Amino acid sequence: MLFHVPILSLLIWIPILGGFGALLAGRDDNAHRARIVAVVTSLICMALCVPLYLNFDSNTFAMQFVENVPWITEYNIRYYLGVDGISMPMVILTTFTSMIVVLAALRAIKTNVSQYMAAFLVMQGLMIGVFAALDSVLFYVFWEGMLIPMYLCIGVWGGPNRTYASIKFFLYTFLGSVLMLVALLYLHNLSGSFAILDYYPLKLNITQQVLIFFAFFMAFAVKIPMWPVHTWLPDAHTEAPAGGSVVLAALMLKMGVYGFLRFSMPITPDASQALDWLMIGLSLFAIVYIGLVAIGQTDMKRLIAYSSIAHMGFATLGCYMVYKIVETTGNMQDAYMSLEGSMVQMISHAFSTGALFFGIGVLYDRMHTRMIKDYGGVANKMPMFAAFTMLFAMANVGLPGTSGFVGEFMILLSSFRASFWITFFAATTLILSAAYTLWMFKRVFFGEVANDNVAKLKEIEGTEILVLSILAFTVLFLGVYPEPLLQVLHASVGHLLTISHQTKLV
Repeated sequence: MLFHVPILSLLIWIPILGGFGALLAGRDDNAHRARIVAVVTSLICMALCVPLYLNFDSNTFAMQFVENVPWITEYNIRYYLGVDGISMPMVILTTFTSMIVVLAALRAIKTNVSQYMAAFLVMQGLMIGVFAALDSVLFYVFWEGMLIPMYLCIGVWGGPNRTYASIKFFLYTFLGSVLMLVALLYLHNLSGSFAILDYYPLKLNITQQVLIFFAFFMAFAVKIPMWPVHTWLPDAHTEAPAGGSVVLAALMLKMGVYGFLRFSMPITPDASQALDWLMIGLSLFAIVYIGLVAIGQTDMKRLIAYSSIAHMGFATLGCYMVYKIVETTGNMQDAYMSLEGSMVQMISHAFSTGALFFGIGVLYDRMHTRMIKDYGGVANKMPMFAAFTMLFAMANVGLPGTSGFVGEFMILLSSFRASFWITFFAATTLILSAAYTLWMFKRVFFGEVANDNVAKLKEIEGTEILVLSILAFTVLFLGVYPEPLLQVLHASVGHLLTISHQTKLV
């Protein structure tokens, strides 16, 4: 392995430095310089992911590419980075998605270009820091730091109601994280360390575990978001520019589920098992209720935003069904399938929903409206774009052969062994997602050309075709051949299942 090359630090700091480089590249009359800096930076980071993947040992659950040096020595806070099979795919997903956002912005963003590119590049570095940090203070700094560029993204380049949406986004996610900080400080007092891995062997009574569980729950549930702390997401998605919506859907929502996997389940296994009914119940509520809410939406972005909440409910269901599966069947292989299905669902959702948000951005740039009633017959004027969107809509529905099918099938198959009724209600997502996704697609793309504005639409070209082609390839590749991803996940998922089922009661 390339332990001597600080790949993780490069992936964190190159985009941050590239962001400042784009910011200094010039005003809008020299916007091409900022675009060049952003594209080069994102391509360098994507290239660094190649050795990260090729030199990753999928046969071990140990942290790899570790960097551990003193940071704030007085308090024993360290610059401690590393990835395992759970976090490494998220690092690559972050780099890939950020590259897509930068390419998409080459055409779409025409004002404050250097600031826009800088915001997304800095956000990329901070998000990779979240997935790679193994020191709790470092994790918290990255976790909170990424809110700032996203707040600016919504507040500066967002829609008419952007000020309200950006403040609501920041307050919800920031206040939810305060209790997490309290829990991390408490764990530090017990262990004498800020290293996250040092919290795993701590002995905790059930009261301590439950309080710590809910402290983490408030931070991670808001980020996913789970019902009833989900109301910030539709507003943020609706007002954010297309790139902001893609990052929210593809990356920031996943950090909540990642938090449950990295903190809640291994640190508080007894509380997680005792409260699995709560997590399963909230997940099912998100799948069914939020799916019904999505059907009634008249704004395309709000519809896809609500569908994201429902699909993330599937991811949390897969995580916490492992306790019921082991308790009911004793079959650890089914638990493997459930947890791996949750990871696949997160990554698939990033591709399909991110692509749909990008597609809505393409239409908005041409029509300056997101209301479904303002469209109709778009396929007559943009047949290539309609074909791409149909593929992503099918992935959102979970059509076999697309990435959306793999994770949902794994979760449903494993949960069926434990509970018919949980599986029954979870499976309603197949009907509900088809209802709201295909109904929206029909009203927007099919039928006669609705009005003169639709009649003037021009087919996608240039970077739009490139971005949609890349996303289409990933959706189909993961749907047909998910083995490279599952192979990376297996050892780390197995270790997580082991430690999350070991009691820590004193």
